[in-house]
Amino acid sequence: MDIAKEIGKNLKQARKDSGYTQKQVAEIFHMTQQQYSRFENGVFELNYLQIKELCKLFNVTPNDLFDFKY
Repeated sequence: MDIAKEIGKNLKQARKDSGYTQKQVAEIFHMTQQQYSRFENGVFELNYLQIKELCKLFNVTPNDLFDFKY
Protein backbone atom coordinates (compact mmCIF):
# COMPACT_ATOMS: atom_id res chain seq x y z
CA MET A 1 0.00 0.00 0.00
CA ASP A 2 1.27 3.48 -0.90
CA ILE A 3 0.58 5.62 2.18
CA ALA A 4 0.93 8.92 0.28
CA LYS A 5 -1.74 7.86 -2.23
CA GLU A 6 -4.03 6.61 0.55
CA ILE A 7 -3.70 9.88 2.47
CA GLY A 8 -4.27 11.78 -0.78
CA LYS A 9 -7.49 9.87 -1.40
CA ASN A 10 -8.70 10.64 2.13
CA LEU A 11 -7.64 14.28 1.77
CA LYS A 12 -9.64 14.57 -1.44
CA GLN A 13 -12.72 13.10 0.24
CA ALA A 14 -12.38 15.44 3.23
CA ARG A 15 -12.07 18.42 0.88
CA LYS A 16 -15.15 17.41 -1.09
CA ASP A 17 -17.13 16.70 2.08
CA SER A 18 -16.24 20.21 3.27
CA GLY A 19 -17.43 21.77 0.01
CA TYR A 20 -14.09 23.16 -1.16
CA THR A 21 -12.58 22.99 -4.62
CA GLN A 22 -8.88 22.32 -5.12
CA LYS A 23 -8.50 25.89 -6.34
CA GLN A 24 -10.08 27.32 -3.17
CA VAL A 25 -7.83 25.25 -0.90
CA ALA A 26 -4.77 26.17 -2.95
CA GLU A 27 -5.58 29.86 -2.61
CA ILE A 28 -6.02 29.54 1.18
CA PHE A 29 -2.58 27.92 1.41
CA HIS A 30 -0.95 30.32 -1.07
CA MET A 31 -0.08 27.74 -3.71
CA THR A 32 -1.28 26.85 -7.17
CA GLN A 33 -4.08 24.37 -7.79
CA GLN A 34 -1.52 22.13 -9.50
CA GLN A 35 0.68 22.13 -6.39
CA TYR A 36 -2.23 21.23 -4.14
CA SER A 37 -3.37 18.54 -6.59
CA ARG A 38 -0.04 16.76 -6.09
CA PHE A 39 -0.92 16.21 -2.42
CA GLU A 40 -4.24 14.59 -3.32
CA ASN A 41 -2.56 12.44 -5.96
CA GLY A 42 0.12 11.24 -3.55
CA VAL A 43 2.96 12.77 -5.56
CA PHE A 44 4.11 15.04 -2.72
CA GLU A 45 3.81 14.26 0.98
CA LEU A 46 2.36 16.72 3.46
CA ASN A 47 4.41 18.06 6.34
CA TYR A 48 3.08 18.22 9.92
CA LEU A 49 2.03 21.85 9.72
CA GLN A 50 0.14 21.28 6.46
CA ILE A 51 -1.65 18.28 7.96
CA LYS A 52 -2.62 20.32 11.02
CA GLU A 53 -3.94 23.24 8.97
CA LEU A 54 -5.83 21.05 6.49
CA CYS A 55 -7.44 19.14 9.35
CA LYS A 56 -8.63 22.42 10.86
CA LEU A 57 -9.96 23.63 7.50
CA PHE A 58 -11.81 20.39 6.74
CA ASN A 59 -12.82 19.74 10.37
CA VAL A 60 -11.25 16.28 10.45
CA THR A 61 -8.56 14.64 12.56
CA PRO A 62 -5.18 13.34 11.38
CA ASN A 63 -6.59 9.86 12.09
CA ASP A 64 -9.24 10.56 9.46
CA LEU A 65 -6.58 11.40 6.87
CA PHE A 66 -4.30 8.50 7.78
CA ASP A 67 -7.31 6.16 8.13
CA PHE A 68 -6.10 4.76 11.44
CA LYS A 69 -8.51 2.27 12.99
CA TYR A 70 -8.21 1.36 16.68
